[in-house]
Amino acid sequence: MTQTAARRQGYTATVVAGCFAVLLAQVAYSLPGALNGTFQQEFQTTGAELTWITAAFAIPMVVFELTTGVIGDLFGRKRLLQAGALLTVAGSLVSHVAATVQILWIGQIVAGLGAAILYPISLAMLAAVSPSPEARAKAIAVWAGFLSIGAAISPLMGGWLAAEGDWRTSYLVVIAAAVISIIITQFAADSSAPEGRKLDIPGQVTLALGLIAILFAATQGSEAGFARPEIIGAFVAGLVLLAAFVVIELRTDVPLLHLNIFANRSYAIVAIATVVGMFAFLATCYSMSIWLGAIQHQSALKIGVLFLFIQGPAFVLVKAVSHVIRNFSPRWVLTVGFALIAVSGVWCSTFDVHDMNWTQFIAPMLALGVGFALTVGSITAVAINTVPLRLAGMASATTNLLRDFGFALGPVLIAAFAVSRANGDLNAGFGGAIGESGLQPPYTDIAGGIAQGSGAMAINSMPVVPGAGPDLPPVPMPDSLRLLALESLGNAYSLAFLVAGLCAAAAAALTLFGLFDSKHVDVRTGG
Repeated sequence: MTQTAARRQGYTATVVAGCFAVLLAQVAYSLPGALNGTFQQEFQTTGAELTWITAAFAIPMVVFELTTGVIGDLFGRKRLLQAGALLTVAGSLVSHVAATVQILWIGQIVAGLGAAILYPISLAMLAAVSPSPEARAKAIAVWAGFLSIGAAISPLMGGWLAAEGDWRTSYLVVIAAAVISIIITQFAADSSAPEGRKLDIPGQVTLALGLIAILFAATQGSEAGFARPEIIGAFVAGLVLLAAFVVIELRTDVPLLHLNIFANRSYAIVAIATVVGMFAFLATCYSMSIWLGAIQHQSALKIGVLFLFIQGPAFVLVKAVSHVIRNFSPRWVLTVGFALIAVSGVWCSTFDVHDMNWTQFIAPMLALGVGFALTVGSITAVAINTVPLRLAGMASATTNLLRDFGFALGPVLIAAFAVSRANGDLNAGFGGAIGESGLQPPYTDIAGGIAQGSGAMAINSMPVVPGAGPDLPPVPMPDSLRLLALESLGNAYSLAFLVAGLCAAAAAALTLFGLFDSKHVDVRTGG
């Protein structure tokens, strides 16, 4: 075999391994998308507990992927990618056997650590092995397509298995995919970029603790109350730690994150738009899942089908998006993409929670999917092709951090907003609904305790008001309370859709007006 042929074979094997690794990561990440309603009913979760299922995966994924990028640069990416797949195996096994929602959280955390490796390392491997900027752009487009395949098939698989009464089997499928990823990666070319790179422990610690504190406060505050001392303290601690992270990064010789990259005005604008736009994207996805699953109790399979319309375009349009990224200014690609995400959110905000016609979501979810296809690939290409190749690991990790931070904020902040509002409406109307229900003491006190402690999600889902022993058997949950909870949740998530849509519109405006004088990023030359 000639040297050129061997290099080409190594390129192909690495692209296959990288694409399958990101497919695995996205399957593991997206699996709860169709299962939120199933989890809510099986584990009898509150709104915050349900949010933590997704957040438990997203938080470690976000806070550690910069460090895994550095580790890959220093010690090689191939073995690290296989280690990420092994962590996915471990986390999925825990989730498979989880008997409580707390055990499920642990499984999600471990799998999230695996994803913190799989996302940035797979992308850095593609960038490092590509023989030219144009080949790198094509590989990135394919990588983004496989990311979307994982996000499409995972909820569909989970929804189908949940409809068959066996959602736990979906985690066995993830384990099998992880084993395949480990085997495929064995044939990939290794790469590293140790020059000028070292582990930044103070930066990693302050970044991790800061992000965890803020995301914890946002999630728990939705039910505990944002005015509670521990919630305020967590917000303050998070902001102080993130400020310390910035100071550390500016002063260290080899930072975890090269903040000077944000001195480029166009890059900084795209970075902000990425966080806001990806927040809007996942907030819309999550709200749709909660609306149909946890609120309306519709089949998880229907939700899985809708995720095909969300994620399918990014795969179907791989060639078209690759062409657009190479030949059009990021200003227009990103503006159109974010505008479509905005249309989706605003459109969904007009739906009535009493309307059980799930097919009304098809058109707005398709708009959401096309918008995501245009934005995610363009964001990645802009980031990778505006830095020297030796910084590809840092750039890919930074890009993943921005995108995934937006993803993590999506369900956490939108659920915090919606749960807090729904519980407020429930408590405000509870007295009147109890009066109409005909419920007698001590059941009124029990129902009041459920409303106060577990919120609208519990009242909407519980078939009975529990009793207290044989002399006080359970009684059916009054229709007046169910209706109040349903409408409180419906109104709250309608506003959540609207907030997501307005955030996407803001990202579109930012790219349209902020990038007006930016130079076209030519992915063929990197200029």
